Amino acid sequence: MRPGFELEGKRVLVVGLARTGETVSLFAAGYGAKVTATDEKPESALAETAAKLRAAGVTLDLGGHSQAAFFDQDLIVVSPGVPANLPALALARVAGIPVWSEVELAWRFLRGKLVGITGSNGKTTTTSLVAHILKTAGIPTLMGGNIGVPLLSLVERSTDSSVTVAELSSFQLEEIEKFRPEIGVLLNLTPDHLDRHASFEEYAAAKLRLFENQLDRDAAVLNADDPEVTRRMPSGPHIYWFSRQKRVAEGAFLRDGQIIFRTDGSEFVVGRRDDIPLRGEHNVENVLAACAAAYLAGADSAAIANGVKTFRGVEHRLEFVGEIGGVDFYNDSKATNVDAALKAIEAFPGPLLVILGGKDKGSPYTLLVEPLRQRARLTILIGAAAEKIAADFADAVPFVQAGTLDRAVHTAMDRAQPGDTVLLAPACSSFDQFENYEERGRTFKQLVAKLETRSAAGAPARKG
Repeated sequence: MRPGFELEGKRVLVVGLARTGETVSLFAAGYGAKVTATDEKPESALAETAAKLRAAGVTLDLGGHSQAAFFDQDLIVVSPGVPANLPALALARVAGIPVWSEVELAWRFLRGKLVGITGSNGKTTTTSLVAHILKTAGIPTLMGGNIGVPLLSLVERSTDSSVTVAELSSFQLEEIEKFRPEIGVLLNLTPDHLDRHASFEEYAAAKLRLFENQLDRDAAVLNADDPEVTRRMPSGPHIYWFSRQKRVAEGAFLRDGQIIFRTDGSEFVVGRRDDIPLRGEHNVENVLAACAAAYLAGADSAAIANGVKTFRGVEHRLEFVGEIGGVDFYNDSKATNVDAALKAIEAFPGPLLVILGGKDKGSPYTLLVEPLRQRARLTILIGAAAEKIAADFADAVPFVQAGTLDRAVHTAMDRAQPGDTVLLAPACSSFDQFENYEERGRTFKQLVAKLETRSAAGAPARKG
C-alpha cells in the first residue's frame, strides 16, 4: 500500500516551469493545493505556460527565485533541471520542508505495478522495449518519466492491473523519499552529468537510490558485466542479472545464439540473438535487461520473443536517416555522453565520419581516440565543447572544426565516399545550440533530407 499524499489545502511550491513543472503545478492545483510556481525565466519567456497556470489558480513567482517563497510551504517539488544544491532548497530542508522530485509525488498516486529503469546509457531504448513487449503480451501498459512524459500525467490512466514503465534520471532519483518500484533496472554506470554532480560517486549514489526503498519481494535487474554495477549491488530486493558474456544464477543471458531466462533453477528460451533488430553490442545488453524486466512484469516467453523481433528502436538512437550517393546517415543525438558515443561508434565497422560536440558535461574525450582511429576517417567538431575535444584528441585523430551542425553535415557530405557512414554521436548535451537532444536530432534529419532532395533532383549534394 503506497503512502499517498493529501494535497487538498496544502501549500505547494513548484520550482522550475519546463514540461514537468507545468504538469506538477496543474496536477497539484487540480487536487486542491495552494500552488506557487517559480522559475528563473521572466514571464515573457513563459507566456503560454504562465497563462495556463494562472487560469488554474496558480500563483507565479517568475524572473528569479524569491527565497521567501521557499519557506511558507508544506511541500516543494523540484523539476529535473533545477540543481538539488540550490541554496534556497538547502535552507528549506533545514526547516523541515520535504523536497521531492515529480516522480516521488507521482508514485504516491499511480496505481498498478511500476518498472523503473535507470543507467548512464540505454534508458530510452530499454524503457521503450519493455513497454513494447508488455503491450505485445496484452498487458495494460503506460510509459513515461525521463522519456518526455511526466509520470503525473499518467496517474488518471493507471489502474490496479496496469504496468507503468518509467525511465528515470539521476536528477529525478536524487530527490525521492519513499519512491519504490516493484521492478528496478540498472543498465550500466559510467561517468555522466559531472557538470552537475560533484563526482562520479555522487552520480552513482543518485542512480542507486532506485533500490533504496525496495523490499525483498521486489526485483532488481542488474548488469553482471559492468563492474561499477556489481560492486554496488543493493541488499534489499531479489537480484536478477543480465549478461551477454556469461550464464547468471538468475536472470537473462546468451547461450548458443539464444536469449535464456533462468529463475528458480529452471531455464527457458525467450528469444534469439539474431532476432534483435538493433545495432551494437550495447543494444544486446539493453534487450537482455528488457527481457528480464518484462518477464518479471508478467510477459510470457512468446510475447517477449515477438516483442523483441518487432521492436523498431526509438528516434535519435542509432536511427537510420537516409542514404545519399552510397553514404549512409545515422542519427544518435541521444548519445549525450562519452560512453554513449563510444557505443555508437563501436556499432559500426567503419569507415565513419563522426560529428561530435555540444555542451561539455565534464568527462574526458580521450576514451574516443582509439575507436575513432580504428573506424573513422574524419571527426567533425561542433559546439561549445569543440576546443576541449580537439585538445583531448591532439594529433591522434583527424578532425576539422565546423562550429554548427549545418556546416558539419555539409562538410561530411563533401568528404564522404561511397560506402562511408556519417554518424551524429555528439558525446555532449545539446544545450549550447539546441533546446534538447530531440531538436538537435530533428535538425540533423532535416539537413540530410535537404541533401537527399537535392540529390534526387539531380543537383550535386556535395558542394563544388
